Amino acid sequence: MGHTVMRQRKDRSGLKLLALALAMGTLLAGCSSTGSNGARVVDRNNAAPKRPTVTSGQYIVKPGDTLFSIAFRYGWDYKELAARNNIAAPYTIRPGQPIRFNSGAGGSTTVVTSPSSSSKTTVIRRPVGTTTPPANNGKSATPASSGASQTVAQVPAAERAVGGWTWPANGVLIGKFASNGSLNKGIDIAGDLGQPVFAASDGAVVYAGSGLRGYGELIIIKHSDTYVSAYGHNRRLLVREGQQVKAGQTIAEMGSTGTDRVKLHFEIRRQGKPVDPLQFLPRR
Repeated sequence: MGHTVMRQRKDRSGLKLLALALAMGTLLAGCSSTGSNGARVVDRNNAAPKRPTVTSGQYIVKPGDTLFSIAFRYGWDYKELAARNNIAAPYTIRPGQPIRFNSGAGGSTTVVTSPSSSSKTTVIRRPVGTTTPPANNGKSATPASSGASQTVAQVPAAERAVGGWTWPANGVLIGKFASNGSLNKGIDIAGDLGQPVFAASDGAVVYAGSGLRGYGELIIIKHSDTYVSAYGHNRRLLVREGQQVKAGQTIAEMGSTGTDRVKLHFEIRRQGKPVDPLQFLPRR
């Protein structure tokens, strides 16, 4: 009887040691996978913020908004949004002004607000028949939506050739453009806090501020009637709206505003739709 009890105790001790050894082995294996050789770094905050798809209704302008920032937020080409709302160049808007996304045909009007300090969207329903008659002959542009249904602009081969574009920052590429899944509408470049962020091409600053939730301190540059570029998560902005900039000019300091690590989120949009920046930037 005594020998049986002793054997059972030894068996239990052996099982405990085996379990401990297995646990330690798993832990050590996990630690070794994060070493300098073959380390796998996963940035779970690479994806650009997902914005609501707006194909109808209207947005009420708030202080600090520009037509370019509103068009960028909802995936519109700024020229089409201006035409829809009968806004002529230089595209001046004022707080309280409604910016329509719908064609004005039937149904109720949705008034959308998207405060930078909150992730909630306020929706107000208005009675049928209170919308403004459509501008632009009722033609509706399709905003860039979030999720798998995202519309990604196809870039003509002639436009993909490198010409006038330069890298917006020095650093490691940690996030690439994706048109589905987690959806990154641009690329992400890791760097050091305060290092310079450069204009990727000649153009005019059409937005500089923090009004677009998820982008932190953001700069948008208009390069032509077709292309704009965006630079997010900066620590400090060094240019102002309306300023002309040259390719390679320092426009901001890299930071982590609106995200959890120091990086630059960079986008290029063609007629309001996101395109892969790596098609335009020089190989390095």
